[in-house]
Amino acid sequence: MKFLQTVEFKVGALVLTVGALIAFMSMQVSDNPAFLSRTHQAWFLLPNASGLIKNSAIKSAGISVGSIRDIRLQDAQARIDIQVKAAVPLTTSAAIMVKANGILGDKYIEVYPGSPTDPPLEEGAQILNVKDGGSLDGLVSSVSEVTTSLKTVAEALKEAVMEDGTRKHVLGRIVQNIEVLTKDISEMTTANKGKVNDIIDQVRDVTSTLDELINDDGDKGFKTTWKNSMERIDRTLKNLDDTVAKVSRGEGTIGKLIHDDTTVEELNTTIEGVNTLLGTVDRVQTGFDFHADYLGGTVHATKSYIGLRIQPGLDRYYELGIVDDPAGIVERERTETTSGGAVTESETSKTYYNKTKFTLLFAKNFWDWTIKGGLIESAGGVGIDYHLLPQRLTFSVEAFDFTKTNLRASARLNLFYGLYLQGGLNDALDKNDARSGYLGAGLFLTNDDLKLLLTKAPL
Repeated sequence: MKFLQTVEFKVGALVLTVGALIAFMSMQVSDNPAFLSRTHQAWFLLPNASGLIKNSAIKSAGISVGSIRDIRLQDAQARIDIQVKAAVPLTTSAAIMVKANGILGDKYIEVYPGSPTDPPLEEGAQILNVKDGGSLDGLVSSVSEVTTSLKTVAEALKEAVMEDGTRKHVLGRIVQNIEVLTKDISEMTTANKGKVNDIIDQVRDVTSTLDELINDDGDKGFKTTWKNSMERIDRTLKNLDDTVAKVSRGEGTIGKLIHDDTTVEELNTTIEGVNTLLGTVDRVQTGFDFHADYLGGTVHATKSYIGLRIQPGLDRYYELGIVDDPAGIVERERTETTSGGAVTESETSKTYYNKTKFTLLFAKNFWDWTIKGGLIESAGGVGIDYHLLPQRLTFSVEAFDFTKTNLRASARLNLFYGLYLQGGLNDALDKNDARSGYLGAGLFLTNDDLKLLLTKAPL
C-alpha cells in the first residue's frame, strides 16, 4: 500500500477529483444557472409578451437576480414563469415592471421584492402587481395622439383667420383687436403730427452729436482710439495665426498630439480598451481584490495578495491571484554519506524569501456553501467556504501542497464600501514548521464600482 502514499498518486488523485468536480458542475450549470441553488418560483400575466425571451435575466435595482423559466399562453394572455434567487425575499406586495431595453422593442423584467413587513409570497404564487413601463408601440401611439392634436390646432387657426372666424375663436378676436389697435395708432399720429416733427428734430440733434464724436481727430478721440484698438486686434490675430501654423507643422504639445501617428494610435487603443472594458462588465460580473495580512509566529512580516474574480453566472466564479509571500518556499535536500559501512544522513533546508506564488481557482456555490479547487499559492488544493450574516461573515478552510499538507483556516468580515477584515491560522497541522496566526484587511471592488470611478474621473 506504499503506492497510495506516494506524491505521484496524491497529485494524480487530486487532478482527477478536481477535473471530475469541474466537469460535473459545468454540466449542471450549462442549461440553468440556478440549478442546485435555492430559488423562489412565481408567475404573472401580461397582455403582450413581445420583446421578452425565455431564460433571459430578471433584474432588481439593476442587478441580475433570476431568469425567465417559461412563457406560455393562459386565458388569452401571456403567462410568464420566473425564478428568483432566495437572497431576494419576495412578499405579497411584490411588483413586476416590464421595461424597454432600447428603442428596438427589446424588454426585460424588473422585480420589486415588496415591503419587508408584508407576509412572504408563497412558492409558485402569482404576482398581481404588474406594470408595463412602455415600449416602441406606446411611443408610436403617443406620437399619433400629438399629431391629432396638432391637426386640431391647425384647423382652429384656419377658422380663426377667416372673416367669419373672428367671432368663434380667441385667436380671431386677437387679430381683430390688433386691427383696431393699428387704426387707433394711425389716428393718434395724424392728430399729433407736430409733436412727431419735434421728435424728429431731437433725433437729428442726437445724430449730429454722434457725428462730431466719431469724427474727433484728437489724441483721445474716437478715430485715434479706434485705430489703436484695431492695431491690437491685428497683433492678436497674427499671434493666433502663428500658433495655428505651429500646430499645423506638428510643433508643441497640441501639434504632436494631432500629427504624431503613434500618439493617435495609442489614444485610439486606449479608447477601444475602455469601450471593451465597459462592454464586458455589462455582461460579466468582475471583481478586483487586494489584501495584506500580517503574519505572526517566526515570520513577523506582511503577506500581500492581488486577485481578479470573474463571475459569468449567478452561482459560480473563477479567481486568479498573485501572492507575495515573505515566508517564501522552504526546500529540503537529504544527503546520505557512507563511511566504513556506516550510513550518515544529513538534511539541508533552503528558504526563498518573498517568493511570488500564483492562485487559480474555480468555485461553485451551493446555497450558503462554496466549494473551490485548483491552484492555491502555486500548489494543488481545495477549499470550502460557509457564509453567514447575509454574505457578511465567511468561514473558510483550505488544504493545499499535499506533499506536506498545509491546512489553513480563516474568517472574513465584510464591512462597507468593499472594505473587509480577515484573520486565521496558517499551516494549522504544522507540517511545514510554519504555523502562524495572521490578521489583515483588504478592499474588494466590483465592476459597478469601476464604472462609477470611470464616469467620475476627469478626462
